[in-house]
Amino acid sequence: MSVKQGLMALLAEGPMYGAQLRAEFEQRTGGTWPLNVGQVYTTLARLERDGLVEATGEADAEGRISYRLTDAGVTEVGTWWSTPVDRDSTPRDELTIKLALAVTVPGVDVQAVAQTQRTATLKHLHDLTRLKQDVMRRQRDVDPGAHGEEGVNHDLAWLLVLENLIFTAEAEVRWLDHVETRLHRESLRPFRRSGGAGSGEAAATAAQDTTSRREQQTEARR
Repeated sequence: MSVKQGLMALLAEGPMYGAQLRAEFEQRTGGTWPLNVGQVYTTLARLERDGLVEATGEADAEGRISYRLTDAGVTEVGTWWSTPVDRDSTPRDELTIKLALAVTVPGVDVQAVAQTQRTATLKHLHDLTRLKQDVMRRQRDVDPGAHGEEGVNHDLAWLLVLENLIFTAEAEVRWLDHVETRLHRESLRPFRRSGGAGSGEAAATAAQDTTSRREQQTEARR
């Protein structure tokens, strides 16, 4: 999601100034995509230039200027809500590029690269799962009326973000499992590349250890 669309979605609720927009954005996304105030005001300046937002008046005593959506901005936000996210352009994923290059560069132990990443991703997945449990525990323990509907909605927003990150991490682990299996198969081919992936014996041994390691790590997450 672009910062532009996120800020406009917030302004659809009513006028806000830059620091307020930043705080609302980070609170509702759990701080997953942190913004700085400079970035917020740069985006607001572009939106104002494009006729999508406008200042509500003069700066207040603290020098803050509130912004609101114009009619064109309201239409733009409505269009964003009703339009699917474009998936035609493939994002550059550093891990994918790293492994794609690793299998072509002599001397790189691709098995080690994949296993190191898998360990880090599993740790990240564990941390995300713990955060999700904390949010759900807070939802159970707190009186639903204590923070009103707004507080409930913010918890739900944070849960949706966390669950997306969890699903993404789980998919990455499954893909890395596939990578290790693929590397093992390639190590058994009669004309496998030399160097980068390590010796065939080392690759085969690593692949044989994969099943038991996965079981141990899965059990540890539970």
